[in-house]
Amino acid sequence: YFFLGNLSFMDICYTSASIPTLLVNLLSSQKTIIFSGCATQMYLSLAMGSTECVLLAVMAYDRYVAICKPLRCPIIMSRQVCVQMAAISWVTGCLTALLETGFALQMPLCGNLIDHFTCEILAVLKLACTSSLRMDMIMLVVSVLLLPVPMLLICISYVFILSTILRISSAEGRSKAFSTCGAHLTVVILYYGAALSMYLKAPSSSQETDKVISLLYGVLTPMLNPVIYSLRN
Repeated sequence: YFFLGNLSFMDICYTSASIPTLLVNLLSSQKTIIFSGCATQMYLSLAMGSTECVLLAVMAYDRYVAICKPLRCPIIMSRQVCVQMAAISWVTGCLTALLETGFALQMPLCGNLIDHFTCEILAVLKLACTSSLRMDMIMLVVSVLLLPVPMLLICISYVFILSTILRISSAEGRSKAFSTCGAHLTVVILYYGAALSMYLKAPSSSQETDKVISLLYGVLTPMLNPVIYSLRN
């Protein structure tokens, strides 16, 4: 529940950064946002999204320890270790978001009309007058570190989990182990599926597709997380 508490707080911050502005823009004829507001929205969205990528990998490791090393779980995943792992997730997300936002705001922009629901960094970068190799490299490196790498760690954790579950003799034990991982695995598939489609896609994809994908991981996933975990409980 400690990591679920972090996930819930993060989802509240994530949606609070963009949904109010999105709703105002849908209902208002004047769809504007000040530059500082746009920068804040961009940073918070990136920070919360990046933190969630790392936190989901941490939660996968927590599930691995609980199922594969149940007797040592209280020692391995002590309160201090949990706090440290959560802190690493938050610091990683906030620092990478600060790096991306800082470089993105330094780019000279040719226009002020963002073709998106929010100040999404990829939509803002499309307004840049010139392409920047440095910015492209930063986006690529951060995307790889926060998407495929945690996803690989999650897959490795679940390989060991599945191997352990299949060795459980009783059907009740296997069912209990699967149900323990079901909620987390569902959230991982929803979030990483949308995020990978957004940030590791071909540059030629349409802006309308980007808008739909951003709604999936920015609105739908945070909305479904409490439902998924509540059903599990």
